[in-house]
Formats: sequence, structure tokens, C-alpha cells
Amino acid sequence: MRRPCLACKADFSYHNRREPQSFPSLSPPEPELTPPRKPRASQPAPVEAAAVDPEPIDPQPVDPEVVEPEVVEPEPSRTSLARSDPLRAYMAEVSRHPLLTREEELDLAQRYARTGDRDAAWKLVTANLRLVVKIAREYHRGVFQLLDLIQEGNVGLMQAVKKFDPLKGVKLSTYAAWWIRAYIIRFIMDNWRQEKLGTTQAQRRLFFNLSKERERLLARGIEPTPRLLAKNLRVDESDVMEMSARMAGDDLSLDQPLRGDEGDSSTTRLDRLEDHAAPADETLGADQMRRLFREKLEAFGKTLTDEREKAIFADRLLPSGGASPATLSDLGARFGLTRERARQIEARLTSRLREYMQAEIPDFHLLGPEP
Repeated sequence: MRRPCLACKADFSYHNRREPQSFPSLSPPEPELTPPRKPRASQPAPVEAAAVDPEPIDPQPVDPEVVEPEVVEPEPSRTSLARSDPLRAYMAEVSRHPLLTREEELDLAQRYARTGDRDAAWKLVTANLRLVVKIAREYHRGVFQLLDLIQEGNVGLMQAVKKFDPLKGVKLSTYAAWWIRAYIIRFIMDNWRQEKLGTTQAQRRLFFNLSKERERLLARGIEPTPRLLAKNLRVDESDVMEMSARMAGDDLSLDQPLRGDEGDSSTTRLDRLEDHAAPADETLGADQMRRLFREKLEAFGKTLTDEREKAIFADRLLPSGGASPATLSDLGARFGLTRERARQIEARLTSRLREYMQAEIPDFHLLGPEP
């Protein structure tokens, strides 16, 4: 008895010409050169086929457009805890900006110097960002991030573009290299330690060249004495000794407690520093004495009646507002006196002032200069 195929309604023997009987595949059959024979219209479908053969599972077609592509996570950087390397991202951004030819650079520089065009300055800066990275790598040390040095170098590059004169016949990269190095060196000097090291030109020269010069002398079998180092580096011997001491030691906190043999201690380094300032009682006494002197001098000035004595006392002996004392010639010319006569009036006034202060202040004689 022939049974039709439940999938294509064809004769079941058509699928089993060379293979044993098996269920139809879930995938659609591959096309053949000879089309399958159609079942006869008068042939009824057998009822017992559903009871003999299990009904095949109808496969659900998969739309290829609905399938989402597999997301591949980027491999994390081995040198950083972050998944993306900021330095690599910055270099990729820098590489997007093209380099300028000599003619383009000169045209942009002249346009910026003439009109202040910001677009021209932006092109000059972005075209030289690779130069900043190259110079920053020369000063890269373990204590600083390379991106920090690049950032400071970019500030120097912008300053170089601002100060660049295209009429000098010098390329921008040659001129900007000095500004970039200057800003990077200043950043290193300011952040090397909590206390600034290179505050003068001699200290900056020692900061970068002292160790190199010492190693060079040792390699030649010469003892690097401070005098020889100062002579070779063209600085003072005291600067060499000071910089050597400052670079040899680490930064210490004055508030850090000192530990003795008995254990923890609340004493700090700040407590052991010598205070060269005057004691508080002496400072307070000196302030009181100055205030008393000021009051007595003002009281003595109110007792004067002669206009010449008032002028000498106010303008020469006790000038107000930090003004310079008037000369005897100026005072004599004001009142029609000679310089000698003005000096005599001043001497008589000074003697009366001394007698007045001795009468008002009992210990006035003890306040004079020591013999």
C-alpha cells in the first residue's frame, strides 16, 4: 500500500529510493532536476497513516534579519586598569589632524598675526600636536603621567602660536619647541615635591644636570666635589651643596609624631624646632611702650605755641603718614631763617622734649641704647 508524504503530499517511496525509511528533515528539501510526481486527485489519503507514523514537528522559520549580531567586548589594556587606554585614544585623535606644508603654515601664521583669526590658530596648534607628544616623552618619568606632560606642553604650544612672528623666517615647530619645553619643565619643577625646588635659574640647571655631571665625573675616575661641580655647571658652590641636600632627602611632615624607645609619642618635629621670635610677654610690653610713647609725644605737641617749633616737631621730628622728614633748609626757607638758625631751634626743642619724657615716664633713662 502506498502512503503519501505528509510534508509534500508526494509518494512516500519517492523519498526512499536508495535510503531506508526515515522521517522528513526539518529543513526544506533541496531542489532536484526532476520535479516530484504529484499524487492523483482520486487517491484518498489513508486514515491509519496518522496512527502508524508520528506527526513531524513543524519547524519554525528563522528570519535572518531578526538575529542580533554577537557583541565582541574589546580586549582590556594590559597596562591600565581601564578598558580603554586614554593615551591611545588621544593619539588616534591627534592623527586625524593633517600636517601642514611650509606654504600653508606661513599663510596661516600671517593670517593670524594680521587678523587674529582663531580658525587659523586652531589649525596651527592641531598640526603640531605630534611635536608636543615627542617632547613630552623625553621628560617622561615614573612619577608623572604622560598625558599631564602633554597637557602642559599643549599650553606652551598655544603660547608659541600666540607669540610667533612669521616674518622672522623660522618654522613654527622650531620656535614652539622652546615654549613646549619651558612649560613642561616648569610643571615638573612645581610638582616634583610639595616644596618647590627650582625657583631660580641656577637651581633649575642643577635639578636637571647635577646627577648627570656627577655620574660623568665618576665614570672618568674623578671625585665629584662641590667645587668642581659648581665650576662645571657655572653656579655657586653653595647652590650645589643646597640642591644636593634637598634632592637627597625625602619630604617630611612636621606634624608627624616622633616615636621613641618607649613607644608612641605625641611629640612632633614641629615641637622640636627652635623659635627665634621674641617671647609673647616681651612683644606685648614693646607694643604697650610704643603706644605710651605715641600718646606722650602727641601731648607734648599740644604744649607748643611757636609756629616754627610746631613745624619742626610735626614735619621733621614726628612726620605723619610715613612721609620723609623735612630738611632744615626747607624749614628755614619756609620761615625766612637760615639753616643754622633752624638747627638751633631744633636742638632747643629736642632738649625740652627729652626733659618732658623723663618727667612723664620714670624709667625713660633705661630705654636708651646700651653703651
